[in-house]
Amino acid sequence: MKRAHLAIISIIILTFAISILLYPGLPDTIPSHWNASGEVDGYMPKFWGVFLVPVLMLGFTALLTFIPRIDPKRANYEKFQDYYDGFILVFAIFFMAIQGMILLWASGLPVSPNLLFPVLIGVLFYYLGILLDHTEPNWFVGIRTPWTLSNETVWKKTHKRGALAFKIAGVICLLGILIPDYAVYLILALALGVAVYTVVYSYYEYQKELEVGLGA
Repeated sequence: MKRAHLAIISIIILTFAISILLYPGLPDTIPSHWNASGEVDGYMPKFWGVFLVPVLMLGFTALLTFIPRIDPKRANYEKFQDYYDGFILVFAIFFMAIQGMILLWASGLPVSPNLLFPVLIGVLFYYLGILLDHTEPNWFVGIRTPWTLSNETVWKKTHKRGALAFKIAGVICLLGILIPDYAVYLILALALGVAVYTVVYSYYEYQKELEVGLGA
Protein backbone atom coordinates (compact mmCIF):
# COMPACT_ATOMS: atom_id res chain seq x y z
CA MET A 1 0.00 0.00 0.00
CA LYS A 2 1.29 3.47 -0.94
CA ARG A 3 2.20 6.05 1.69
CA ALA A 4 -0.56 8.34 0.42
CA HIS A 5 -3.15 5.61 0.96
CA LEU A 6 -1.85 4.96 4.47
CA ALA A 7 -1.97 8.67 5.22
CA ILE A 8 -5.56 8.95 3.95
CA ILE A 9 -6.69 5.96 6.03
CA SER A 10 -4.88 7.36 9.09
CA ILE A 11 -6.58 10.74 8.71
CA ILE A 12 -10.02 9.15 8.44
CA ILE A 13 -9.41 6.94 11.50
CA LEU A 14 -8.01 9.88 13.48
CA THR A 15 -10.99 12.08 12.60
CA PHE A 16 -13.47 9.42 13.70
CA ALA A 17 -11.45 8.65 16.84
CA ILE A 18 -11.31 12.28 17.99
CA SER A 19 -15.02 12.73 17.25
CA ILE A 20 -15.93 9.63 19.27
CA LEU A 21 -13.64 10.67 22.13
CA LEU A 22 -15.17 14.16 22.41
CA TYR A 23 -18.76 13.08 21.77
CA PRO A 24 -19.87 12.50 25.40
CA GLY A 25 -18.87 16.00 26.49
CA LEU A 26 -20.47 17.92 23.61
CA PRO A 27 -23.84 19.73 23.78
CA ASP A 28 -27.08 18.34 22.38
CA THR A 29 -26.92 20.62 19.35
CA ILE A 30 -23.83 21.19 17.22
CA PRO A 31 -23.04 24.24 15.04
CA SER A 32 -23.44 23.22 11.39
CA HIS A 33 -23.70 26.39 9.34
CA TRP A 34 -22.15 29.84 9.38
CA ASN A 35 -23.25 33.01 7.57
CA ALA A 36 -21.04 35.24 5.47
CA SER A 37 -19.96 37.13 8.61
CA GLY A 38 -18.70 33.93 10.22
CA GLU A 39 -21.55 33.71 12.71
CA VAL A 40 -23.36 30.45 13.47
CA ASP A 41 -26.85 30.44 11.97
CA GLY A 42 -27.65 26.74 11.91
CA TYR A 43 -27.44 23.73 14.23
CA MET A 44 -27.83 19.96 13.94
CA PRO A 45 -28.72 17.26 16.47
CA LYS A 46 -25.67 15.98 18.33
CA PHE A 47 -25.14 12.69 16.49
CA TRP A 48 -25.28 14.05 12.96
CA GLY A 49 -23.58 17.28 13.97
CA VAL A 50 -20.57 15.29 15.16
CA PHE A 51 -20.44 12.50 12.60
CA LEU A 52 -21.79 13.97 9.33
CA VAL A 53 -18.43 15.37 8.19
CA PRO A 54 -16.44 12.18 8.99
CA VAL A 55 -19.06 10.11 7.14
CA LEU A 56 -18.86 12.47 4.15
CA MET A 57 -15.07 12.28 4.27
CA LEU A 58 -15.20 8.50 4.20
CA GLY A 59 -17.74 8.46 1.38
CA PHE A 60 -15.98 10.98 -0.86
CA THR A 61 -12.49 9.50 -0.41
CA ALA A 62 -13.89 6.04 -1.16
CA LEU A 63 -15.64 7.38 -4.27
CA LEU A 64 -12.51 9.16 -5.51
CA THR A 65 -10.49 5.98 -4.94
CA PHE A 66 -13.05 3.88 -6.83
CA ILE A 67 -13.60 6.18 -9.82
CA PRO A 68 -10.45 5.20 -11.79
CA ARG A 69 -11.53 1.56 -11.75
CA ILE A 70 -14.68 2.24 -13.78
CA ASP A 71 -13.22 4.82 -16.16
CA PRO A 72 -12.88 3.46 -19.74
CA LYS A 73 -9.60 5.37 -19.88
CA ARG A 74 -8.36 4.03 -16.54
CA ALA A 75 -4.94 3.24 -18.02
CA ASN A 76 -4.28 6.99 -18.25
CA TYR A 77 -4.61 7.35 -14.47
CA GLU A 78 -1.33 5.52 -14.04
CA LYS A 79 0.40 8.48 -15.66
CA PHE A 80 -0.74 10.88 -12.93
CA GLN A 81 -1.65 8.46 -10.11
CA ASP A 82 0.69 10.00 -7.54
CA TYR A 83 -0.83 13.45 -8.10
CA TYR A 84 -4.34 12.02 -7.99
CA ASP A 85 -3.61 10.22 -4.70
CA GLY A 86 -2.14 13.46 -3.41
CA PHE A 87 -5.38 15.26 -4.21
CA ILE A 88 -7.40 12.67 -2.27
CA LEU A 89 -5.04 13.20 0.66
CA VAL A 90 -5.44 17.00 0.51
CA PHE A 91 -9.21 16.51 0.25
CA ALA A 92 -9.19 14.31 3.38
CA ILE A 93 -7.14 16.92 5.27
CA PHE A 94 -9.67 19.54 4.14
CA PHE A 95 -12.51 17.53 5.72
CA MET A 96 -10.50 16.87 8.88
CA ALA A 97 -9.88 20.61 9.31
CA ILE A 98 -13.59 21.37 8.90
CA GLN A 99 -14.42 18.69 11.48
CA GLY A 100 -11.86 20.22 13.81
CA MET A 101 -13.52 23.60 13.48
CA ILE A 102 -16.96 22.11 14.22
CA LEU A 103 -15.70 20.28 17.29
CA LEU A 104 -13.96 23.40 18.59
CA TRP A 105 -17.11 25.47 18.18
CA ALA A 106 -19.17 22.79 19.92
CA SER A 107 -16.62 22.77 22.74
CA GLY A 108 -16.94 26.52 23.23
CA LEU A 109 -13.76 27.44 21.37
CA PRO A 110 -14.92 29.31 18.26
CA VAL A 111 -12.59 29.46 15.26
CA SER A 112 -13.70 31.90 12.58
CA PRO A 113 -14.50 30.08 9.31
CA ASN A 114 -13.72 33.34 7.55
CA LEU A 115 -10.10 32.92 8.61
CA LEU A 116 -9.92 29.16 8.17
CA PHE A 117 -11.66 28.71 4.83
CA PRO A 118 -9.48 31.07 2.76
CA VAL A 119 -6.50 28.95 3.78
CA LEU A 120 -8.23 25.60 3.24
CA ILE A 121 -9.75 26.58 -0.11
CA GLY A 122 -6.52 28.28 -1.16
CA VAL A 123 -4.52 25.10 -0.56
CA LEU A 124 -7.20 23.00 -2.26
CA PHE A 125 -7.23 25.28 -5.32
CA TYR A 126 -3.45 25.33 -5.53
CA TYR A 127 -3.11 21.57 -5.35
CA LEU A 128 -5.93 21.20 -7.85
CA GLY A 129 -3.75 23.27 -10.17
CA ILE A 130 -0.88 20.85 -9.60
CA LEU A 131 -3.17 17.91 -10.37
CA LEU A 132 -4.55 19.50 -13.55
CA ASP A 133 -1.02 20.15 -14.77
CA HIS A 134 -0.47 16.39 -14.93
CA THR A 135 -3.95 15.02 -15.67
CA GLU A 136 -4.22 12.86 -18.77
CA PRO A 137 -7.50 12.48 -20.74
CA ASN A 138 -10.19 10.59 -18.83
CA TRP A 139 -13.93 10.74 -18.22
CA PHE A 140 -14.09 11.80 -14.56
CA VAL A 141 -11.15 13.95 -13.46
CA GLY A 142 -10.16 17.33 -14.85
CA ILE A 143 -11.72 20.04 -17.01
CA ARG A 144 -14.32 18.03 -18.89
CA THR A 145 -15.99 20.18 -21.52
CA PRO A 146 -17.29 18.95 -24.89
CA TRP A 147 -14.19 20.44 -26.48
CA THR A 148 -11.54 18.97 -24.17
CA LEU A 149 -13.18 15.55 -24.40
CA SER A 150 -13.25 15.76 -28.19
CA ASN A 151 -9.66 16.74 -28.83
CA GLU A 152 -6.54 15.65 -26.94
CA THR A 153 -4.61 18.78 -27.93
CA VAL A 154 -7.39 20.97 -26.55
CA TRP A 155 -7.40 18.84 -23.40
CA LYS A 156 -3.69 19.41 -22.82
CA LYS A 157 -3.77 23.14 -23.57
CA THR A 158 -6.85 23.75 -21.43
CA HIS A 159 -5.42 21.81 -18.51
CA LYS A 160 -2.13 23.69 -18.66
CA ARG A 161 -4.00 26.99 -18.64
CA GLY A 162 -6.49 25.78 -16.02
CA ALA A 163 -3.66 24.58 -13.79
CA LEU A 164 -2.13 28.06 -13.79
CA ALA A 165 -5.52 29.67 -13.16
CA PHE A 166 -6.22 27.47 -10.14
CA LYS A 167 -2.76 28.08 -8.69
CA ILE A 168 -3.24 31.84 -8.99
CA ALA A 169 -6.73 31.54 -7.50
CA GLY A 170 -5.30 29.54 -4.61
CA VAL A 171 -2.80 32.28 -3.79
CA ILE A 172 -5.40 35.05 -4.12
CA CYS A 173 -7.71 33.06 -1.81
CA LEU A 174 -5.29 33.69 1.03
CA LEU A 175 -6.15 37.39 0.84
CA GLY A 176 -9.48 36.43 2.37
CA ILE A 177 -7.66 36.36 5.72
CA LEU A 178 -7.19 40.13 5.40
CA ILE A 179 -10.84 40.75 4.50
CA PRO A 180 -12.69 38.11 6.57
CA ASP A 181 -16.13 39.73 6.12
CA TYR A 182 -15.80 39.29 2.35
CA ALA A 183 -13.84 36.03 2.29
CA VAL A 184 -16.77 33.89 1.16
CA TYR A 185 -17.50 36.25 -1.73
CA LEU A 186 -13.86 36.22 -2.78
CA ILE A 187 -13.81 32.42 -2.80
CA LEU A 188 -17.03 32.19 -4.80
CA ALA A 189 -15.85 34.81 -7.30
CA LEU A 190 -12.56 32.98 -7.84
CA ALA A 191 -14.24 29.60 -8.28
CA LEU A 192 -16.77 30.99 -10.75
CA GLY A 193 -14.13 33.00 -12.59
CA VAL A 194 -11.80 30.03 -13.09
CA ALA A 195 -14.71 27.81 -14.16
CA VAL A 196 -15.96 30.27 -16.77
CA TYR A 197 -12.45 31.04 -17.98
CA THR A 198 -11.51 27.40 -18.56
CA VAL A 199 -14.77 26.64 -20.38
CA VAL A 200 -14.37 29.62 -22.69
CA TYR A 201 -10.68 28.86 -23.23
CA SER A 202 -11.41 25.24 -24.17
CA TYR A 203 -13.99 26.38 -26.73
CA TYR A 204 -11.57 28.94 -28.16
CA GLU A 205 -8.77 26.38 -28.51
CA TYR A 206 -11.14 23.89 -30.12
CA GLN A 207 -12.15 26.44 -32.73
CA LYS A 208 -8.49 27.08 -33.45
CA GLU A 209 -7.92 23.36 -33.95
CA LEU A 210 -10.86 23.22 -36.36
CA GLU A 211 -9.43 26.11 -38.36
CA VAL A 212 -6.05 24.39 -38.53
CA GLY A 213 -7.74 21.18 -39.68
CA LEU A 214 -9.72 22.96 -42.39
CA GLY A 215 -6.62 24.78 -43.58
CA ALA A 216 -4.55 21.64 -43.81
